[in-house]
Amino acid sequence: MTTLTRRQLLKPLTALGPAMMLGTPAWAQSDWTSQPIKMVVPFPPGGSSDMLGRLMAERIGKLIGANFFVENKPGGTTQIATELVSNAPADGRTVLLAAATTFTLLPNLRKLNFSIDSFEFAGGIAAYIAVMAVRNDLPIRTVKEFVAYAKAHPGKLSFGSAGEASAGHIYGATLARDTGIQLLHVPFRGSAAAVTALLGGEIDFIIDGAITPMVKAGRVRPLAVMYTERHPELPDVPTMKEAGYAVTSANSAGWGLATPKGTPASIMKRLSDALHEVLQQGDVKEALARANSVPDWQTPAEFRKLLAGDQKMYAELLPAIGVRAN
Repeated sequence: MTTLTRRQLLKPLTALGPAMMLGTPAWAQSDWTSQPIKMVVPFPPGGSSDMLGRLMAERIGKLIGANFFVENKPGGTTQIATELVSNAPADGRTVLLAAATTFTLLPNLRKLNFSIDSFEFAGGIAAYIAVMAVRNDLPIRTVKEFVAYAKAHPGKLSFGSAGEASAGHIYGATLARDTGIQLLHVPFRGSAAAVTALLGGEIDFIIDGAITPMVKAGRVRPLAVMYTERHPELPDVPTMKEAGYAVTSANSAGWGLATPKGTPASIMKRLSDALHEVLQQGDVKEALARANSVPDWQTPAEFRKLLAGDQKMYAELLPAIGVRAN
């Protein structure tokens, strides 16, 4: 029997090395990913934000070889969940689906125990697309006709929103200011209630992504979408700019991923790279469209800078449209 040297024994393994490396997932599991990672979503289950959070948790988890689980922590207009994450250990095992308005709108309305500087960001995820729609029985088919009607009937057109200082409220109040019209705001406890009120004829219009299914069903008339591009689910509805109007809006993505300040840079890079890769997946774009949003990748630095800029923008905008601090 031939005696093999140590070098001869190792030679086949050395030859297999590159092949073994090629077969290894792009994100090898590490100590960080060996334990479950919690994705905190500051909204109740079932809504667009929850869908977004669960989608990101599933896809990022697959890329980095980790087990993500979602924990819904609604309340305080996202404040409860955000504060919880800001106080969590900075070990990368607690991730926040960060709503941009938490860092841009809320600081101008109330005192918070956290700020932009309390977090590390993995990047911006997606932009929300709100849809402006009116009751079918109104003699209004375009934004231009809407503005003309509102000027002829000052203070008579009413719009519903998910509550005071909600996105729908801000959009409606900003539209009124930027076009010189008077509108009546009717706050509800959530978008679903506002949609029901519109369908029941209790209000005249709404600016909310939640109305999209009713637009597709022909139960309300769409006028425009509040975004730089058309809604993927409503390709025939113009943007507000295409309709001939420029309305003040935020520049940061509607959602991002964040972790407590001090999370290791190596972990943040892996999260950021994985998030960027997920947002380039074709079926993710389709899934986001169903949640009234579109991929809006922003690097961690870009997202942080835009959040800071939007916070200053709201500091000037909110008093101008009559939204006061609590």
